[in-house]
Amino acid sequence: MSRIGVIQVGVGGMGQTWLRTVSESNKVEHVAWVDVDERVLKEKCEAYNFSPHHCYASLPEALQKENADGLINVTPPQYHKEISCTALEAGLHVLSEKPLADSMASAIDIVECAEETGTILMVAQNYRYRDVIATLREMVASGRYGDAGQVQVNFFKGPHFGGFREAMDHPLIVDMSIHHFDLMRYILDADPQTVRGHSWNPSWSWFTGDASTSLFFEFEDGLSVVYNGSWCSTGAETSWNGDWRIECQRGVILSRDDAVYAAHTGDPLERIANREQKLSDQAYLLHEFYKALTQGTLPGTHGRDNLKSLGMVFGAVEAVREKGVIEL
Repeated sequence: MSRIGVIQVGVGGMGQTWLRTVSESNKVEHVAWVDVDERVLKEKCEAYNFSPHHCYASLPEALQKENADGLINVTPPQYHKEISCTALEAGLHVLSEKPLADSMASAIDIVECAEETGTILMVAQNYRYRDVIATLREMVASGRYGDAGQVQVNFFKGPHFGGFREAMDHPLIVDMSIHHFDLMRYILDADPQTVRGHSWNPSWSWFTGDASTSLFFEFEDGLSVVYNGSWCSTGAETSWNGDWRIECQRGVILSRDDAVYAAHTGDPLERIANREQKLSDQAYLLHEFYKALTQGTLPGTHGRDNLKSLGMVFGAVEAVREKGVIEL
């Protein structure tokens, strides 16, 4: 199989990124688009020179008329289960935007649907595939500074998205922090056991739900991670990856504004060159999806594994609501 064909559901908002990523690929091509907004479909058809004859208002209609190998799900989280399971049951492999679903129960249903149908389910945790993240992961895995023992992650941004995110109960934790929680597992190669913390919404926030949080995760072997974040920051913003401080037995590893530094105990910090990757973000994910479909490989962000990262999200939501320690 030289190329695979995909249906993309959702072409506005984040869908634009996937339209561009697929259009730039020589391995994957669009066979159809689905969106409930006819105006957006028309606009994107003109921008990408895509035939409106392959555009649909519903996924069932597209499945009836088009032949595809996979589907890219870029709908809001509350629609993920319906769209993903419809595609999986039709025999299509699915690459879904994060979070995998709007509840743990729905996420488990999607994963089980993929396993029952023998199809591939992959989640778009694109933050894993960036130069700075690859560098941090390699630095920790090298053991050069000993085992990691305590970590602090700081994330501060003030985006004005509009739309469904600004109406969510816990927009930061559910829609954004899933990236950082997944990175904790990926960089540290460990899984959390408990979480506790607090969330709030500053008086100036333009979000309906809590846009700020402070969380404490306990991982395996006594490893502790403190996470401080806000989506209504008023200045001195971090990068989207956040700033990381990883303290180890014999030194410290840092990232500040996506630059990595490290030092053995007592030594001055040294700038570490980031590991350059040929592909990153959505381009990396799309290539992994292609390899999974054509070579039978298991994507690093496959659905069953992603349940662990999503469990951190809904565990954190429960922790801030109940103001207690939640087992993950």
